[in-house]
Formats: sequence, structure tokens, C-alpha cells
Amino acid sequence: MPYTPDWKSLIRKETPEWLKDAKFGIYTHWGVYTVPGYIGCWYPHQMYRKGSPQYEHHKKTYGDPSVFGYKDFIPMFTAEKFDPDEWAEIFAASGAKFAGPVAEHHDGFAMWDTACSEWNAARMGPRRDIVAALEKSYRARGMKFMAALHHIENWFFYPHWVKEYDTSDPRYAGLYGDSHDAEGSPWLSESNFDLDSQAKPSQKALDTWFDKTKEVIDRFSPDLLWFDFGLRYVREDYRLNMLSYYYNQAEKKGQDVILTYKGNDMAAGSAMIDVELGGFNRLMYSDWITDTTLDDSGSWNWIRQMAYKTPEKLVQYLVNNVSRNGYLLLNVGPTPEGEIPAEAKYLLGEMGKWLAVNGEAIYGTRPWLYAEEGPTRAEKEGDFAEGKAERFTPADFRYTAAGSTIYAVALAWSDEYKLTRLKHLYPGEVSRVSMLGSPEKLEFRQTHDGLRVSAPQRKPGDYAWVFKIERRAR
Repeated sequence: MPYTPDWKSLIRKETPEWLKDAKFGIYTHWGVYTVPGYIGCWYPHQMYRKGSPQYEHHKKTYGDPSVFGYKDFIPMFTAEKFDPDEWAEIFAASGAKFAGPVAEHHDGFAMWDTACSEWNAARMGPRRDIVAALEKSYRARGMKFMAALHHIENWFFYPHWVKEYDTSDPRYAGLYGDSHDAEGSPWLSESNFDLDSQAKPSQKALDTWFDKTKEVIDRFSPDLLWFDFGLRYVREDYRLNMLSYYYNQAEKKGQDVILTYKGNDMAAGSAMIDVELGGFNRLMYSDWITDTTLDDSGSWNWIRQMAYKTPEKLVQYLVNNVSRNGYLLLNVGPTPEGEIPAEAKYLLGEMGKWLAVNGEAIYGTRPWLYAEEGPTRAEKEGDFAEGKAERFTPADFRYTAAGSTIYAVALAWSDEYKLTRLKHLYPGEVSRVSMLGSPEKLEFRQTHDGLRVSAPQRKPGDYAWVFKIERRAR
């Protein structure tokens, strides 16, 4: 039955089985905003804001923004080392099962050959349809394809009221958006989205938003369509029409898709909630996804002074999410030239090594009765709640399940473990306990207070060791 543009119809959408099995995907923040390589993807916004670090850096490095505007970075974004097949090989080797680009960020520069604007990567800068190239390469390696869209945020991203800047010049409205702000409009920042004080997007802006989204759906048939927070400022009927169109087009193609959103931007059950740089600290009744990034420097795109998370922390994110009925979307920031940085390659390679041994406890699993046990858990949950790396003890476990098998991920090493969550199992119900990656036979015994298991003599890895607990079927 076709979907209609109302919540009653749309909330019957279920999460695709492929995503329930896949668990782990990668997307990339890569565009003109990578060229300056300084304090993240909000550089285009902040470079016009006098007194900001980006403004001072820009003025010192490129000249005053009234002379060298954001548009002037486009010829410098040549992507001469971009190799979509290499990206696909790196991401597939990491264990990711779906991947895709930010098709358009807040800056208004589309990464595909859109008919809606000349300001795109096929006609300027790289002069190549980046989204099309990546879709072909990712699908060729068996990964599902996703696309991320931020383009309604372009409405508030630039200061149209500052007449000395090119942002107010109607010749560049295709990039910066049509002028609509009055002098004295409040500046926004990454931590202060006071959009309710702004004029709402115009009919023209809404139509452009819809047309670009429809282009991405029609041209690339994304298996997952991801939206940033600005979706809440799209008029509700536009959201409903877009979502029903996406789902109906997918059904015509025999494709099972899902859309992600933030906050209250869609009705619960009509799409999947995305939690940015955070997550939940408990087992959730509905599945969810979090987007986090390889870097640990507060940036989403490549910058010159990039700091990175550790492999252990990234694996723990994955394990935490999957045990709590969630999925992990991991961001990678390529260089302006189009290369995946060496540090990012290393981290992705380490994730791939861990999943090659322990993927059985991730792929194709479902939540168990309990997500976890142990004294260590995040104090906060929700958006922007990552916090510092947790210091786990041998009593800390995360659980997943497949059929009658339970997987228990030990987050700290010990010679012997006690899994108290398994105390409800019947005597003799456990038939075998092994550790993934280890050939050693493990001693175990069921007691009234849990399952006691001896660890192997040799560690089959450096972190997050998985016990496979097999049970006798009825």
C-alpha cells in the first residue's frame, strides 16, 4: 500500500533488515570547507564573524573576507587525489556495511551535478560529480549507499545583512542563499541554534530544498537518507511529502530504505532517530543510530591540527550502541586533495581487524534481554554526551544475541570472569563457552549467582574480548 503524506501512514515504516544486520557505516565530511583546514566545517559561517578565531585566521592567511570571500576557495578545491575506489576499499576493509558522503553541507555547495544550482562540484572546483562516483564505488564493493543532507541550514548560515561581504551580493545567491536577514540579525554559532529568532525559510528556499532532495532520491536511490538538525525548520507538509515520496519510490524499485532525523523533526516511528556525538546508556525499545567522528578535536572535516580517538574507544562505541539496540555511523574527514589521512586509515584498519575476529558478535545480531552489566556506565545520554573515555573493570560486559547464542563482550581483561546476568539460566543450559579468536578450550561453570568463565592464556586481541556462550536448545 503506498505511503501518503501523513504521520498515520508513515509511522508504519520499519527499519530494513539490512540495517539491523549491518550495524556499522561510514560517511564523509568533504567539501570546499576543507580547504582552509581550520576549526571545522563551520568555517564558512565563522570567517565572516569579526573577532572569531576563524575570522582572524582568514584575515591573516587570505585577506579580509570583504576581499576574499568563501566563494574564492572553490577554485582551490580541486580534489586532484580523489579516488573513489580507494575510499571504498578502505571503508569496506574497516568492516563498514554502508557508506556515503555529505551530499551538501550548510555552505550551499552541492557535491553532485544538481540542476538546481550552478554551485556544485561537477561544474566548479573538482568538476566531477562526487556523489555519483562514490555511489558507484561503494555499491561495487557490496556496501549499501547513504547520502547526508544539510542544505536547509544554508538559509541561516551566512550574514546577508553585512553589505561589505559577498554574502549579500545577489550574484552569489546560489551559494549563499537569497538575502533575507535584517541588519542586526543575531549571529548563530555551533552551540547556539537560536533559529526561532530568525525568519523562517521562504517558499523559494523550501522548494529548492525539496527539489534537491528529490534529485538525490531519484538519481542515487540512497538506502539511507540522513538529515541534520535543520530539518525542523522545513515546513511540516514539505517534510511529509518528501518522506512519503522517498518511501514510495523505494517500494517501486523493490528497495528497503530508511530516513534518519534528529530531535522531534519527524514523528516517532516514521523514520529513525539519530543522536549526534552521544547515544543512550541503556537498552532502548526502538532502534536508533548515532553519528560520531574519528577525530577528537571538535571538527568534522579535516583540519591541520587534527587529533584522533583511539581504536579502543571507537570499538567501545560500536559495542555500546549495538548492545543497546543502536547502530554506529562514523565520520571520516578526507584532505582537500581527496585523500584519507594516514591516521584515519590506521583507525579504520584497526576496526577492521577487530571486526574480522569479533564481527560474529556484531553483524546479524539483535539485542539480548539485557544490554550490559557492571559498574561503569555513562552518566549522560542523548546528543553531545560522548564525554571522556570510560575506564572499565572486569565486571563490565555488553551483550548481544543471535539465535540461542549469547555474546558477552568483556571490556577489561581478567583471568576469570563472572557474568551475573546469566544467573537466571537453568542448570546445564550452557553447553559451551569460547572466546572469539582463541582456539583454547575454556573452563566454565554455572552457579546460583552467574556464569563463571576462565579466560584463555593468550589474549586474542588488545581490547573488547568476546565470549560466545552457546546454549542447549529445547
